[in-house]
Amino acid sequence: MKERSAAGNGGVVRQSPVDARYSQWKYLVPILYDWFANHNLIWPSLSCRWGPQLEQATYKNRQRLYLSEQTDGSVPNTLVIANCEIVKPRVAAAEHISQFNEEARSPYVKKLKTIIHPGEVNCIRELPQNNNIVATHTDSPNVLIWDVESQPNRHAVLGATESRPDLVLTGHKENAEFALAMCRSEPLVLSGGKDKSVVFWNIHDHISTLATQPNTDGTGDKHTEIPIIQARGVFHGHDDTVEDVQFCPSSAQEFCSVGDDSCLILWDARTGTTPVIKVEKAHNADLHCVDWNPTNENFMLTGSADNTIRLFDRRSLTTNGVGSPIHIFENHNAAVLCVQWSPDKSSVFGSSAEDGVLNIWDHNKIGEHSGPTSKTTQGLLFRHSGHRDKVVDFHWNAHDPWTIVSVSDDDESTGGGGTLQIWRMIDLIYRPKQEVIMELDNFLSCSSEQNS
Repeated sequence: MKERSAAGNGGVVRQSPVDARYSQWKYLVPILYDWFANHNLIWPSLSCRWGPQLEQATYKNRQRLYLSEQTDGSVPNTLVIANCEIVKPRVAAAEHISQFNEEARSPYVKKLKTIIHPGEVNCIRELPQNNNIVATHTDSPNVLIWDVESQPNRHAVLGATESRPDLVLTGHKENAEFALAMCRSEPLVLSGGKDKSVVFWNIHDHISTLATQPNTDGTGDKHTEIPIIQARGVFHGHDDTVEDVQFCPSSAQEFCSVGDDSCLILWDARTGTTPVIKVEKAHNADLHCVDWNPTNENFMLTGSADNTIRLFDRRSLTTNGVGSPIHIFENHNAAVLCVQWSPDKSSVFGSSAEDGVLNIWDHNKIGEHSGPTSKTTQGLLFRHSGHRDKVVDFHWNAHDPWTIVSVSDDDESTGGGGTLQIWRMIDLIYRPKQEVIMELDNFLSCSSEQNS
C-alpha cells in the first residue's frame, strides 16, 4: 500500500512500513536463501501441508503438497493436491533465486488434482500411517476424511457438484473450524471446536477399505453410503472455543489443547474426559496454536493474540493450574497464528503471525551472546519477511527439514488472493559457528589463490 503526503509544492510517494520491509527483504533474497519459490494464488489459502515424497533426482526432488483455496462463492472452495519440485541444497545459483515475479505462478508447483470441498477448507492434516489420507475442517461440526488418491479430479466451476468425502467424523455440537490433529503412531483424529469440547476418533477399522469402495459409473464417484464415524470420546474443560489441539508424540492417549479462554489443557484418554492439568492463564489473551516437541515430550509451544510464543515444560505444570513458561518469545507485532517445531533439530521452531512475518527460533541460543541483546530477539535465528500480509499457516518439510512452505492471506492492498512460498534459508545461518568460519576461511583462501 502506498501512502501519499504533501511535501513542498507537490506530493511525494512514501512506502508503507510493510512495503519498505518487503523491499529490503527482496533485495537480500540472494544472500539469505539457499532456495526460494514464489507462487501467486488467485484465492487465499488457510492451510498448507507437505505430503509424501514422490521422486528423488540428482538436483531436485518431487513431493506432494496439499493446499486449500478459499473463494468468494463465484466458484467452489477446493482442496488442491499439487506436485512440487524442490531444488536440493546448494544447487540453485544466487541470481536464479532472486528472479521471481510476485504476480506469477511458480513452475515448481503444478496442480495435480482438485477436490470440490463442501465449504471453506480451514485446516488440512495428513495421516502418518497412510500417505493418501487427509483430514479437513470446514465451517461445520464434522471432520471430513479424504483418500486423495482415489478421489476424482474435479473442475471448480460455478454449479459443480461437491466431492464426496470418504468418511465423516461426528461428535461436535457446533462448528469445528481450525483445531485438528492426527496421531503419529495410530490412526487417531483429534478435533476442537466452538462447542468448547475436544473430540477424539479412531479410524483404524475404516481407512484400509477406503480405496476398495466400488464405483458405480465412469466418473470415479463413489455412490456407496458415506460411513459416519462416531466419537470415541468427548472431552470438556474449556470455557470458550478450542482453537488448536495436538497429540503427545510418544502416546496416542495423551494430548493437549488451547482456546479462547487463555487456557492450556493436558488430557489423558485413559483417565477420563476431564482435564489432567489445566493452566488457567497460559497467555494474556486468546490462544491460537499449540505444538508438542516431537523429540522432547516435555516441551510445548503456544502462540497467542498477545503477540507472543511461550515455551512450557510440562514437568513444571501442576494440577491446580499453576504453570510458568520457561521463556516468552517476543518479536511479532500482531497475533501469532501458527507455531511448529522443526523435525530436524529439537531446539528449533517456527512461528507465523498476522504481521506477515514467519520467525525461526532456537531456544538453545537464548542468552548465548555475551554483549547486550534485545529482549525481542533472544533466541531469534531468522526472519522470513517475504509475505506482505498475515501468514496463516506454514509447514516444515520432514524429507528436507530446513525447507518450509508458507501461505499468506493477502488483502486488497496487495492485490487480494494469497501467496504460497517455498523457501530454505542458507545453511550458514544455522550450522555450527566454527564450521561456518572454517568454510568461509577456505573460500577466501581459494579466492586469493585464484586472483594471485
